[in-house]
Amino acid sequence: MLRFIFRRILSGIPVLVTVATLTFLIMHWVPGGPFDTEKILPAEIIANIEAKYHLDKPVPLQYLLYMKQLFQGDLGPSYKYLGRDVSDIILDTFPVSFVLGLCAVLVVLGLGVPAGMISAYWQKSLLDRSVLLIAALGISVPSFVLGAISVWIFSHHLHWLPPALWEGPRHMILPAFALGAGFAGYVARLTRTTVLGVLSSDYIRTARAKGLTEPMIMFKHVLINSIYPIVSVMGPLTAGLVTGSFVIEFIFSIPGMGRFFITAVTNRDYPLIMGVTLVYAVLIVIANMVVDMIYGWLDPRVTLK
Repeated sequence: MLRFIFRRILSGIPVLVTVATLTFLIMHWVPGGPFDTEKILPAEIIANIEAKYHLDKPVPLQYLLYMKQLFQGDLGPSYKYLGRDVSDIILDTFPVSFVLGLCAVLVVLGLGVPAGMISAYWQKSLLDRSVLLIAALGISVPSFVLGAISVWIFSHHLHWLPPALWEGPRHMILPAFALGAGFAGYVARLTRTTVLGVLSSDYIRTARAKGLTEPMIMFKHVLINSIYPIVSVMGPLTAGLVTGSFVIEFIFSIPGMGRFFITAVTNRDYPLIMGVTLVYAVLIVIANMVVDMIYGWLDPRVTLK
């Protein structure tokens, strides 16, 4: 296992270097710059600012300087948030996005998997069609629409939950639901498809012929053998959720990393864009590694290489 983890870490380094290189080149190919504003600054001030951040040097040299700085563990200063390093911004905002993402993952698994199993077990029934309809609505309705509707219903009319901010567990419910509901619909449909395939297997008919109860069959045999596609999807999905959603964080006024990333894009804050992108890439690499480890734990026949 340790050898597998070490190899995956080594193989992830070229991936991160490639992501950093492509992101750097795309940012510098796009017209405009981080200090292009509506207010025209004097040429001397522009020259001093560009010299301070090495923007006056050729792009290849800028790239080499940034990669040297990156391998030293320094993500550089933010261009727009003066006096703050990118590392400090990520350390301050990532925990908020991480908690929000984990809550959304619980929503995805807590709603999607049971709904998919129920829909498959009572196939072609009214309950099955209702689950499919709700899942389709969850996939089709954008998260910002679902978030606005949730605030309107549960905050302004029922007064059950707070409409915004991030001050306690009650503040996590609405944004986590709005962020995870659409993915829960997708997981429900995926679970239904895989469970239907397992229910038609010979060993399920054999288990029923032996007199096993339906709950035991569903949880001990069907769920275990249907979980592999769900595990594959949840790896990168979790990485995406825990990095934050700008729309949800904006609607609910959550001080997470997603808001800073979109602000960095609009402000052309190169170091902050690079930092958040690399954090997401690292999480994707880790998520894929964890998925492979879970595969090996669920099925001993799987060889980790």
